[in-house]
Amino acid sequence: MKQPLVVLKDVWKIYQMGEVKVPALRGVSVEIHKGDFVAIIGQSGSGKSTMMNMVGCLDMPTKGSVHLKSHNISELSESDLSTMRGKAVGFIFQQYNLIPNMTAFENVMLPLEFLEIDDAEAEKKTIEVLKLVGLENYMHHLPSQLSGGQQQRVSIARSLVTDPEIILADEPTGALDSVTGKEVIETLQRLWREEGKTIIMVTHDLNLAKYAHRHVELKDGKVIDIRENKNMKKGDTK
Repeated sequence: MKQPLVVLKDVWKIYQMGEVKVPALRGVSVEIHKGDFVAIIGQSGSGKSTMMNMVGCLDMPTKGSVHLKSHNISELSESDLSTMRGKAVGFIFQQYNLIPNMTAFENVMLPLEFLEIDDAEAEKKTIEVLKLVGLENYMHHLPSQLSGGQQQRVSIARSLVTDPEIILADEPTGALDSVTGKEVIETLQRLWREEGKTIIMVTHDLNLAKYAHRHVELKDGKVIDIRENKNMKKGDTK
């Protein structure tokens, strides 16, 4: 039996708001394997982003355990957590979070500089991922010179440059119009199909969720449904 990449076991996250305790996650248990494309769906306030933060080692459970690549994240030092985030997980956000005075090339190369990768190797990897997302002709443009869809593809390239096993996409098309959003989600789907990436996407948009092969539905901090998307298999084309 294949070891899952991500395991959430009876995970609770309770926030203290003054004197009131507010549970964002209530006993969530989910396994995600290498090569999965999972959509975490649910209405606003259902706990989707909190679950994403757990998987990305950005937050710790109040109760229960989160294992990433067999490591219990609650038992890792801050330094080991940072290394895990930098190497195992790539993040894509609704807001592109690009540095405005840096070119697409410089934005994408930044994570490699943090990891102190050799300059020549970093430049080679950066060019490769920009080609992968179709931006080889725009690598010296500033974010302000790119469309919203192109900026999000720079963000995708940046998430890929460290060759992470898991890509976490939090409402990746939320700031885009429907046509551009479709281009971005198709880029993610291609990375899943052709590059074998494990993709975990948070979305409230069921039209986006149909591009994933598995759905995890949350409501009021609980998993209410886990189902395969029978219309989407890895060999399919849309």
